[in-house]
This record gives sequence, C-alpha cells and structure tokens, in this order.
Amino acid sequence: MLTSMSRLPLHTLPVFRSAALSQNLRATALEMHLTHSAVSQQIGVLEQQLGFALFERRGRRIVLNEAGQALLCSVESALAQLDAGVLAAAATATGTAQRLRLTVMPSFLQRWLLPRMQRWRERHPDIALELHSSQQVMDLQRDGFHVALRQGRGGWMGLSDERLFDSPLVVVASPATARRLQGGGVAALAHEALLGDAELWDLWFSQAGLTLKTNPVASFNDAGIMLQAAEQGLGIALGREFMVADALRDGLLVRLSEQRLAPDADYATYFLVYPPALGDWAPLQKLRSWLHEEVRVLQEPVNATLSILAPLDAAPAKKSAARKKTP
Repeated sequence: MLTSMSRLPLHTLPVFRSAALSQNLRATALEMHLTHSAVSQQIGVLEQQLGFALFERRGRRIVLNEAGQALLCSVESALAQLDAGVLAAAATATGTAQRLRLTVMPSFLQRWLLPRMQRWRERHPDIALELHSSQQVMDLQRDGFHVALRQGRGGWMGLSDERLFDSPLVVVASPATARRLQGGGVAALAHEALLGDAELWDLWFSQAGLTLKTNPVASFNDAGIMLQAAEQGLGIALGREFMVADALRDGLLVRLSEQRLAPDADYATYFLVYPPALGDWAPLQKLRSWLHEEVRVLQEPVNATLSILAPLDAAPAKKSAARKKTP
C-alpha cells in the first residue's frame, strides 16, 4: 500500500477528480479530452499505486467509496492551490502583470463600480482592469479570473475573501414621486406601483406593521435595471443601500423611509474574493486597498443623506388605510 507521495501518479489526479464529481467515465473522457479507455486506465493506475479501490462499479456508473471520498477532499484542495499558483505565475508574466481580470454582478458593476472607475484610473493608470459581468458565480481558477466581487456569507472553498460592506434593502423613489407621497405614511405606499419581488415587499410592510399581499407591477432579474425604472418614476423600489447611495447623493432617487430590510443573509454582504496564491500580488493589493477606501468614503455621505430626509414613516400608519390585496 502506498503511504507517501513519492510514487503517487500525480497526472491521474485531475482525471480522478472529474470522475469522482461526474460519476460517469464517458463524461470524464469528454471533459478531459481523453478516450474512455484512457480514463479507465488512469483510474486503474491510481488505484493500483494506492493499493485500494476508490470507486464502486455499478453498471455504467461509478460511485466513490469511503476511501475515494476521503481522497477527493484533499485532491480538490490541492488542485485548487495548483490552479491558483499557475494563475499567479501567469499574472506576473511579461505583459500581463499589470492587468487584473475581475468578475462581478452586472448590477454592482453598473451602480457602484463603474461610477468610481475614473478615480481608479487616476490612482493606478498603469493597472488595467478587465471587467466581466455575470449573474453566475464564476470559477476563478478554471475561468482565469484574478478576483471577484460576490454577495454571500463568505467561506468559498479554496478562496480567500474579505468583507467589503453589508447592504440591506431600503425603499427609494424618484424625487417627483417622493414629493407627491411626502407625509402620507407607510400605508400610502400600499397604493403605489411597486417594483421588485412581492415576497420582499410583503416582508417590508410586515416589518412596518402592515399585513398585506402585494402585487408589484414589474419584477427584474437585474437590480440595476429596477433602480433605473424607479429613477424614471415608474414605481417604488426596494434597493440595496449601497447601490442607491450615488443616486441619493445626486438627487436621482429619494429614500422614503429609514426602515431597512435584511431578510436574505446569503446576499446582503459583499465580499472581495481571490485565490490565496494572489494575496501578495501587487496589483491585487492595490485593488483591495482602493476598494476599502471607496467604501469608507461612501459611508459618510450615505449617513448624511439619511439624516436630512423626512421619512414617510414619520406619519403614523393606519392599517385601515391599507388596501387589502388578494394573493
């Protein structure tokens, strides 16, 4: 039985990982660009060198046994570190050392990052950002990204993460809509065109002391588009506090209530995420420092804006004034 790495056939480990995850040799062959027999041979070589089986054969399927499951945990971590090391080496190679590949949610890119890009360019004109927007969580090592901005709880396997800020939901509308509603109280919102998710609105009203079923006039798969609709007076939106900060400062939106809603712990916190091997890479260090500085700069204007608003919920809410809606 093999008890050290001295004779471990390392070239078989990527094939083992693929087979362990897919539980299908044909799918592994397609992914690894090998023949079916080559995949079988590599798994056989690995098992022979280890001296014990890693899979149970069930017809055309293969299923990890307990030994295989134990090995997979270590192999995934080790291969992730190797991928990160290759990424770090490529990042420092000639011609690419000063280019950061960043993946981010479209709404975050549109509403928060792009308005600050000029300050980044003034601070670091020698570091180019290659921006990729997607609502999918990208695999940084596999897809060749240096860093990501993500919503979640943190703790992504094989990656380092740094908390940027929390961003609960707040109610915003265009200035014209806000002027029309001023002094009407929370109950007045029940009669307005609501934008976004009905469940979130129901939670917001419930937190404000009103029990009703809302029926928003439009829902969106992109928060940035929803906030644009609110700016154009098409309705009232529940937006992320940090996502609306610039629009509040510029007078494009007005916050109608100081009440915050934080129902989704999985999405309310924003993180900077990157492979550990890139932690000391100078361009990434500069990006980290700049992002944290931008967050600090933004926090004071947001608080100042809130302090001068006359929130709608200053007026007492009357439950009888709320229109009851059917689900």
